[in-house]
Amino acid sequence: MKRILLLILVVVLAVGGYLYYRTVTTGPKFALAKAAKAVHDHDVASFEKYVDVESVAGSLVDQVAEQDQVLSLISANTSGMMMRGALNLAKPQLAKAARKEVQHFVETGSFDANANNEFERVVKFSLAGLASRVVSPESSFKGVKYLKEQGEQALVGLEFTQPKLDTTLVLELQMRNRGDYWQVTEITNLGEVLRQTARLEKQRLFGPVQ
Repeated sequence: MKRILLLILVVVLAVGGYLYYRTVTTGPKFALAKAAKAVHDHDVASFEKYVDVESVAGSLVDQVAEQDQVLSLISANTSGMMMRGALNLAKPQLAKAARKEVQHFVETGSFDANANNEFERVVKFSLAGLASRVVSPESSFKGVKYLKEQGEQALVGLEFTQPKLDTTLVLELQMRNRGDYWQVTEITNLGEVLRQTARLEKQRLFGPVQ
């Protein structure tokens, strides 16, 4: 009897250890760590394994096109309606341009100022430009604010400081289980975060609205 109980205990520990190992090596946090390591190592192929750049960029275009306040941040000389139409028409090209921009960043550590020149006649839209409004050079990464796994999908909140606005911001990543690894497919709340930064910038310049 003792031998049977010992065998069961060994099996439980072995299975539990294996499941823990699988969680550590294939979970959403591990995938984000691998993506960060890929940037550090300038490894584009590994980065694109853990981040679907075109999917993320396409979602960002959709979010920007839906928000008049966000459009005003990137279209000083163009009406919101015209900018929205241009963004929707150019979405596939913009997603590809964003991928090129990100690939250059991973390879070199800096954004390619010429990555979107092909599309500047249509819209002035830059992934780097949007990113700089959320994460400034003075910002620092605070950590994972939350992790919510929902079957084959997960939502991960990444918290950053924004010293210029005296606040912290949380970017929510949607991730999908690809079998033996997780992959970022969307930033779900960029429009909301950009509206928040626009409101805080306005308050900083003109004071609280009475």
